[in-house]
Amino acid sequence: MSLSPFNPENPIDHGSLSYIINELGEERENYFNAISAPIIQTSNFAFKKVDDLNKALEDEMNGYLYSRGLNPTVEILRKKLAALDGAEDCLVFNSGASAIFASVLANVKSGDHIVSVRAPYTWAQRMFDIILPRFNVSTTYIDGTKIENWEEASQKNTTLYYLESPNSWDFALQDLNAVASLARSKNIITIIDNSYCTPLYQKPIEMGIDLSLQTATKYIGGHSDTLGGVLCGSHKMIKKIFDSEYLNTGSGIQPFNAWLLIRGLRTLPARLERITKTTNEVLKFLKQHPRVEWVIFPLDESFPQYELAKKQMNGACGLLTIVLKVKTRAEIIKFCESLQHIMIAVSWGGHESLVIPKCTGIRNEDFDPNNPEHRYIRMYVGLEEADYLKTDLSRALDK
Repeated sequence: MSLSPFNPENPIDHGSLSYIINELGEERENYFNAISAPIIQTSNFAFKKVDDLNKALEDEMNGYLYSRGLNPTVEILRKKLAALDGAEDCLVFNSGASAIFASVLANVKSGDHIVSVRAPYTWAQRMFDIILPRFNVSTTYIDGTKIENWEEASQKNTTLYYLESPNSWDFALQDLNAVASLARSKNIITIIDNSYCTPLYQKPIEMGIDLSLQTATKYIGGHSDTLGGVLCGSHKMIKKIFDSEYLNTGSGIQPFNAWLLIRGLRTLPARLERITKTTNEVLKFLKQHPRVEWVIFPLDESFPQYELAKKQMNGACGLLTIVLKVKTRAEIIKFCESLQHIMIAVSWGGHESLVIPKCTGIRNEDFDPNNPEHRYIRMYVGLEEADYLKTDLSRALDK
């Protein structure tokens, strides 16, 4: 299933982006030469021989038995996503949270210790704080931007490093090569949430990370109409997770949702290119506006880890954080609610532009204008025209 990296000098290279998106895994002669992949909407599969059924029962990853495990539509998607990540294998879940849960649970046992970046994705942190302590698994949170913090937080019973680079608010990065090297020296498994970049803009497995996950709900789907989670790694590790956590929790993606993600993949490069261009135009506009104190964006020269971002990311798009010059929470609310076309919502990666203020979870009496984080507004730049978005932002900032 693993393919070589994209070679721009060889347009018919089977590791190329175009081949992966349009051809890999698609045996069209088996389904009437249809251009679009089929939706095999079935719960189970029939056998002509009892011995074949027996083999499938012994190892569900080697044949179609029950769509809780393998399904032909999902298999097409698995092959494409593994190749994009430069991985040997892949599992696709019904949500990003499911991919996080399975990957972590598969690599810890009672008495183990985890080192995680501070303030990871909400459902990762709830797992670390609420679920795993019930089974005597502890977690230490660190500032992951400094490699020495990973070393200092590691204990004799540390079995897992959990990374998120960049994160989705202040876009803090970890040096992936350095963390992976340290982890290997201590026989520690590394997992990264690569949702911000997607495999097109960052390839953690090539930098030594063991498991790379992302939410397919966002850029992979691209249309805000389905959920999904992706987990890529070695065949050995993926097989381990498939045989236990994947099958036991029943968290695999359903055929129709997998088909929607295949559809989304077809336009992923074009959408990222468009979003990247528009994001840069919106960024330039916001940086010069008098009501904006700072715009946080990984590939802007003002970003504290700009050099590291350039080194390990091929691009950045969509998400940026606006820090407004305001004194009250009410001003932030006024700005967000004055937007006429940019919607207030969680998530990102779809066709629509969105904002979400950090102060959503902060009461008026607790709002501190001297704390820049309280003035964060995360914006996702969608597929709209740049001038359309700048006009909307300008109108709301003026109010």
